[in-house]
Order: sequence, then C-alpha cells, then structure tokens
Amino acid sequence: MQQEKHNTHPQQNSLFLKFQNVKKTYDQKNLVVKDFNLDVQQGEFVTLLGPSGSGKTTVLMMLAGFEHITSGHILLQDKPIEQIAPFERNIGVVFQNYALFPHLSVADNLAYPLKVRRLPRAEIRERVQRFLNLIELGEFGDRRPAQLSGGQRQRVALARALIFEPSLVLMDEPLGALDKNLREQMQFEITRLHERLGFTVIYVTHDQAEALTMSDRIAVFNHGVVQQYDQPHILYERPSNAFVASFIGENNLIPIHDLQRSGEYIQARLNSQQQLRAQNGNCNHDTLAQGILSVRPEKVQINPMQKTDNEIRAKFITHHYVGDFIRYYFALEDGTQITAKNLSTLAPEQLKEGVEFSLGWNANDCFAFLPKDE
Repeated sequence: MQQEKHNTHPQQNSLFLKFQNVKKTYDQKNLVVKDFNLDVQQGEFVTLLGPSGSGKTTVLMMLAGFEHITSGHILLQDKPIEQIAPFERNIGVVFQNYALFPHLSVADNLAYPLKVRRLPRAEIRERVQRFLNLIELGEFGDRRPAQLSGGQRQRVALARALIFEPSLVLMDEPLGALDKNLREQMQFEITRLHERLGFTVIYVTHDQAEALTMSDRIAVFNHGVVQQYDQPHILYERPSNAFVASFIGENNLIPIHDLQRSGEYIQARLNSQQQLRAQNGNCNHDTLAQGILSVRPEKVQINPMQKTDNEIRAKFITHHYVGDFIRYYFALEDGTQITAKNLSTLAPEQLKEGVEFSLGWNANDCFAFLPKDE
C-alpha cells in the first residue's frame, strides 16, 4: 500500500458541499445512482472510487451540471445548484483527454477562461504567467499542446481548471491515459497544488492505489451505492463489508460457515471443520450459516514461528517475485486460494509445489463479513 496523504485543509470543519438523497435514472426504471448522500468539507480532497459502471462519473456529471438530477438535492455552500447553469457554478473540470484547444498556445489556453469572464488584460497576463510558473512550464507559454508531453498537457489542463479560482475542482479519471511513471508524477503534482492552493476536489478514479495516495477521504461505490466513506487508512484497516475489503488493496476472501457471535469477535469454521476466530465486520446476528473471512496477504504467516490465533493447512502452488516483496500462493482442500505476501529480505526458504504448509494469522488481523451479495 502506498503512503497515505496527510492534508490539513479539512480540519476547518466547514461543510462546503452536500449531496442529499440524490438519485439518477436514464430509463425511469433502473437507478444508476441510488439515494446518494455525501458531505464534503472546505478544502478537502474527496475521491469517488469504484468499478466501471458503479455510478461515480454520473455523480460528477450531475455536480458539474452536465447531467440532470432525477431526484434529491446538491448544495454548494448551502445553496441548491440544480437550477444553476453549468458555467455559472464556478466549478473547474479536468478530463482524461485534456480537452485543450489545439490551435491555441499554452498561454492562450490558460487565458481563455479568464477572457470569458472579462478580466482586465493586465490581470490575465499576470495570472497566466503565475500559473505557468506554478506548473513549472514558465518558458512553454508560446508552444501548442501538440508540442508538449502527455504529462505537460495534463498539467496545463489542471492549471486551466484552476486559473479562474473556482470554488470546486472536478477531476474525472484525469491520469488514466498516462503511463505508470507519468501517472505517479502527476499524482504528486496534483497533491502539491492542492496543498499549496487549498481548493476543494472531487476526484473520480477506479484505481484504488491512486485513491489511497491522494485522498483525504474516499467514497467507495458499487452499483450506485456508497459502500463506505472514510479516510484511506480506515478503509484499508477497517473495511465495512466484503466488497470494500476486496476492492481496497489485496485481500484473501475465504468462505466460512456456522458463524457464532461472541462479543466483538466471530467464531466460525472452514469446510475442513477447522475453527477460526475473527473480528466482527458486519455480522449483526448471533448466528449465521455462511460468511466471508477477510485477511490481508501481508498478515498471513507461512509456518509461523510463534503461535497464532488461526492456523490452517494449505498446499503451496507457486510464487511471484515482485521486487520489494514476494507473493506466495496456496490452496485449501476445497480449492480456495490464499495469498501470503512477505518482504523479499524476509522470504522463507524455497517452497515446493504440492507440499502442505501451515498458514497462520491473528484474530485482530482479520474480519468476518456477510457474503458479498447481502
């Protein structure tokens, strides 16, 4: 997991944006967004994260004014914005495809939103140069977008969305077209500008590593519903259900049976009758026939040196060397796959395919959840 971002802006505790029971349907039958509620603080970096088709981009488009709301309200600084035209909402938007004017220079692209707002020429020149310097392209004002690299074009698109000092900036998969190195560089650039200028961001992505790195809070979407809305470390360490556990970071999801609630913990068993103990994730009944146990690969110990709360037998399948760590793949009797992840410097001895090993982890390092579809 990448290091999470620590931002001081949300400490103002000033409610800036509010979604109230927002719904969206295109065919009057199926809801793309279902009863969406979300509060965003002034200066906060909030990411809408989820698989394709989960409703996150639709929420962004309704906020920008490019899609109508079926029902509910969006309040921006306590004022409903449903009836306000998109260009009057004072919102900056950054798209994946940059949307720069190819026939204009970089400086003219930045000046365009200021000219539309009829700012004085001297102020436009000063502000354009200031933002060129801010994105470290101070000498590139006369170039056309085609003469820039992908990362440089995305920086220009970001600067154009910020230069007119919008109250809110929306970003829809802005880094999706960049390669890995450029994407990581732009993540740094965006968070640097956010820290320096303090604007409020609603960011859409399906990349959970990107969300964990950049966000103050993340809303995890699935089928038009927010599954959990929390700080990155809470989503990772304390997922609220099996979907969030599977979507945020790597996770082993192991079928369990005969769940019995015991205080804050759950007693259950595998198909092999092996007894397991886990923290109670979202099991609200004293007993449950079936559930899912979630444990992170880095919490799974191979042939643990010390006694662990849970210890099972599994056959080794294979391993993948990933540089700074190694993934080890095992299978239970019923075919359920379990992954263990160890630092390369702490790698256990070479394992042989088909040989059984003990896998162990502690009850405080795993959670028992309702099945995914419940």
